[in-house]
Amino acid sequence: MTEPRKNAHFENPGTSGEPAHIKVSSRAAVPCHFGGNCRAVASVLARIGDKWSVLVIMLLADGPRRFNELKRMIGGISQRMLTLTLRGLERDGLVTRTMFPTIPPRVDYELTELGRGLIETMRTLAQWADAHIPEIDTARARFDASNPPG
Repeated sequence: MTEPRKNAHFENPGTSGEPAHIKVSSRAAVPCHFGGNCRAVASVLARIGDKWSVLVIMLLADGPRRFNELKRMIGGISQRMLTLTLRGLERDGLVTRTMFPTIPPRVDYELTELGRGLIETMRTLAQWADAHIPEIDTARARFDASNPPG
């Protein structure tokens, strides 16, 4: 007999543990503590919480950088993904793009005042993550051991 899963309330009773679709009201599904601006807050958090955006913002904290410089510093990011990330950050007012009329053209990216306002919060979050890596690794290993893939 298998052990009941901790999230059993998301399963159909009497089935073999298959997940069930549960209808909940939108109010219950997304508790909002931002005066009705949940979607707006979620879209901002999606932008600044994206793994590439965090890295770009932290690299730009030291000052303006060129596209290829950012690409070299961020291991594993494709040119397309860096372009999309920078455009999204620019659209949200967190980064400015300055083009210099040289041959070849030079483009610098820099944090705006709004973008610089994120630096301390991101540093604090990164410090928290660094300090808790052992506990998180232990929790992941425990979870993976009790929840085999498949």
